[in-house]
Amino acid sequence: MARKAKQDKAKQDEGEARITPKKVKNAVAVAKILGPAVLPVIAPYAVRAAGAAREAYDRYQARKLGVAVDQLGEYTGRGAALHARIAGLVQGLGELRKSAKATEADKKFADETQSTLEQLSATARAAERMPAARRKAAHRAVTGELERLEDQLLHRLGI
Repeated sequence: MARKAKQDKAKQDEGEARITPKKVKNAVAVAKILGPAVLPVIAPYAVRAAGAAREAYDRYQARKLGVAVDQLGEYTGRGAALHARIAGLVQGLGELRKSAKATEADKKFADETQSTLEQLSATARAAERMPAARRKAAHRAVTGELERLEDQLLHRLGI
């Protein structure tokens, strides 16, 4: 027994491959026999696991963008986060307009900002087809403008 172990150890030290054509042939033969019997049992679990993994990934993406999972399809591409932020700002402007405390200046701000957001949305869409350096520069510019508008909106909402 010890002799066999020493021989195996010597073969491994010499660099003999662990995977040989004979071992591969035997593994394929076993898979041909067991595969049809085991596959129907394992397949439903594999499909369920794949569905759960996809659902978890979708929830992660939606949380990252700050939108609901069912809205995830609306925000795709490299500018998805920008489009989600713009949509959030549009929603915030709607709440500002409906607010009981909203002044005429607030409503004027909401109207002016609405047109700015439409321009920013068009810029983000156009940037999708730009080369990487120009797209990144356009996204940075849109991000800066969105941060400014978000700060003003939060100030007007009293936050």
